[in-house]
Amino acid sequence: MKISVVILNWNAEHLLRQFLPSVVHHSEGEGIEVVVADNGSTDGSLALLASEFPTVRIIALDQNYGFAEGYNRALAHVDAEYAVLLNDDVEVTPGWLTPLATFMDTHPGYAACQPKLMSWHERDHFEYAGACGGYLDRYGYPFCRGRIFNTIETDRGQYDGELKNEESGIKNSPDLLWATGACLFIRMADYRAAGGLDGRFFAHMEEVDICWCLRCRGRRIACVTDSVVYHVGGASLQAGSPRKTFLNFRNNLLMLYKNLPPRELRPVLRVRALLDVVAAFTFLLKGEGRNFFAVFRARRAFRRLKPDFTASRQENIAAATAAGNPALAVAERRPWSILVQYHLLHHKTFDKLKSE
Repeated sequence: MKISVVILNWNAEHLLRQFLPSVVHHSEGEGIEVVVADNGSTDGSLALLASEFPTVRIIALDQNYGFAEGYNRALAHVDAEYAVLLNDDVEVTPGWLTPLATFMDTHPGYAACQPKLMSWHERDHFEYAGACGGYLDRYGYPFCRGRIFNTIETDRGQYDGELKNEESGIKNSPDLLWATGACLFIRMADYRAAGGLDGRFFAHMEEVDICWCLRCRGRRIACVTDSVVYHVGGASLQAGSPRKTFLNFRNNLLMLYKNLPPRELRPVLRVRALLDVVAAFTFLLKGEGRNFFAVFRARRAFRRLKPDFTASRQENIAAATAAGNPALAVAERRPWSILVQYHLLHHKTFDKLKSE
């Protein structure tokens, strides 16, 4: 098998009914399969798949393992060169797989890529969850080409065609630090070499974590802008959900602990402690008391779980050292604070940010 498009589903019969037809219709071809991995749904998802989507392969998991571990278990049943981790609320477009596959075939140094991720609600705007590909600032805050915090740009082609491979003709971005988990096209050999997604995260930040691990090992990440998909976003946990706040803050800290260069670990985590307190009180001032407490619960959970991640940190350092990167240096992790860039310097869009 060349490509397995794998959709992880949990009690989302309505989303499968709405979005799976476009995936099936636009993902036909030799060596391509569409797979739905069901995370122990209790709605009518499995019955719908059996009756209306006979060409879709079903992997029925026995319970809800979350996004990260759910994909790990599903991909254990996949034998393909490439997998696409595709959210169940994504509408794909005609020919969407061809530029992604062609790019990866002609660029063996790349572990993963993503299409241009557009908003399903406002189709001329980028979508929050990945836009045109992601980066991190010094303190672990993610941002994208096309989206910084809640400032989301209209797509005017400003991030298209910055690079073009002469052999394939496929346009792609400069290297990214991370590609969106809403539509992550990844080489299965790299996925397995990195140990898959970190199942302990459950959900949120797991795609940033695996991409960061791969970048530390010298593998590369891109956005292939010739491929376009449309993402609803927030279908699992809505923005402002205390559960989402907890997972984002906890997992971001765990990701920093796993991947930060040794000389930066303590100073970065000290600054993050202060920034997290500021974030918590910002929630409180906005009347979001449950999110206020979620930040502190996340920090307590991080302190409790950190010893369990020491071995993972040591493995990452060893793998990066073996790949010739003992300092865990990654150029796409910017040396400044995106908070300063955005709030103090008023750099609201990616093209206004400092490059160094």
